[in-house]
Formats: sequence, C-alpha cells, structure tokens
Amino acid sequence: MEDLKLIALDPEDLKVLSCHLQDAVVRVGDMAFIKSEMRFAAIANRFDWEGAAKAGVNQRRRTGLRFERVKAARVQGFDLKQKDHALALLAVTFEAGDEPSGAVILHFAGGAAVRLEVECIESELRDLGSAWITSSRPAHAIDE
Repeated sequence: MEDLKLIALDPEDLKVLSCHLQDAVVRVGDMAFIKSEMRFAAIANRFDWEGAAKAGVNQRRRTGLRFERVKAARVQGFDLKQKDHALALLAVTFEAGDEPSGAVILHFAGGAAVRLEVECIESELRDLGSAWITSSRPAHAIDE
C-alpha cells in the first residue's frame, strides 16, 4: 500500500483523518506544541485499518500529524513529564467556535485528551515509512 498523505481543512476532512488515526499509539514525548510557530505536531504508530480490511494483515505505520494556526494547547489525563508513556488515540474531533475558529480535540483511551484552540482547521497526516506487521489487532468493547 502507498504511503497515506491527507490534508484536513474542515470538520468533514478531520473526520477522515480521525478514521485513519483510530487506535494509533502516541508517546507523550512524541507530541509538541511550538507556540512561536502556532504548530502542534505528533508522531504516531497508526494501525492500518484499510490494509487490514483489504489484505487481512495487521500492520502499523509511523505517521506524522501536524496542526497549524494553533493558538493554545492543553492536556488532560496524563503527565507531560512522562515522555515514554504511550497513549491510544481513539478519535479526533472539532468543536466549532466563532467560525472558522474552534477546538480540535485528540481523544485518548482512559479519558486523556489534547485540546488545541485553533484559528481554523489546517492539518496534515503523512506516513513516514514502511509498514510493519503486528501480532495484535485493536478491539473495542461495545457498550450495551
């Protein structure tokens, strides 16, 4: 499969990024808010759901994620000092403010989150290298 390269400029685009990032694993030390550049960036090991569906092979890919025009970033439910702590990304959502501004929220398992106050949605997801086989496939309990 070719490397994935996606850009999100509106809430619908962001939903597509969220689908591809579901169950990505992100180390706390691999996230950074660069205030002077108004940028948030992260490196994730994303589970390749598309490849799993097509080829039946469980694999992960190293992926870069960046958000531009970020005014502020806040974290909840984890300690930024624990650089090696791994978080499982569940979804990326958008809460609208005064259009086109709002908040992009990265939701992690266990209630952890990163909230990015943005002037507008401007994001890119880009695979950074080859995929590797993983023995496990993420699974979620269904609430009844």
